Amino acid sequence: MGNRLTRIYTRTGDDGTTGLGTGDRVLKYDARVEAFGTVDELNCAIGVLIAEGGLPANVATCLANIQHELFELGSELCIPGRVVLKGAAVDQLEKQLDEFNRPLPALTEFILPGGAKAAAACHLARAICRRAERRTCLLASKETVNEVSLRYLNRLSDLLFVISRVLCRHENGEEILWRGNQ
Repeated sequence: MGNRLTRIYTRTGDDGTTGLGTGDRVLKYDARVEAFGTVDELNCAIGVLIAEGGLPANVATCLANIQHELFELGSELCIPGRVVLKGAAVDQLEKQLDEFNRPLPALTEFILPGGAKAAAACHLARAICRRAERRTCLLASKETVNEVSLRYLNRLSDLLFVISRVLCRHENGEEILWRGNQ
């Protein structure tokens, strides 16, 4: 593969626009830019979680694979009409969700983010994932978006919730249950 970026700064965004993968220029707050920008933010949050280290090998592998899929999703959102994610990616998330959730105790209360450092970082990634889903839904209300991408983000937020529970136990933390209106 040759050099993709020979110069990092272009000055073309100084006017408040950014380029899509098609070469078209749109405002930096365009719904499409908000969607792929938030997917990028999610990918960064997962990268921070992985970089902390100490994750169970199966969790680290799962998250690394998700990072690649998120990059693909970002490319879909950056290039109108591009379709990369297929239903098999959602099926894989569901399979991992079931595997990670199986040994966990049933939930009887809502869980507050926290309990342990990696678990809290995973909860943050989950919240960013929910925002990415909202931004992508907003885009889909205006333009065509691969429906698999919406399902992927929805399932991914569920998986990140379950992984946060796995990480809490891995770190010998304690889940913080919501007390409700006492």
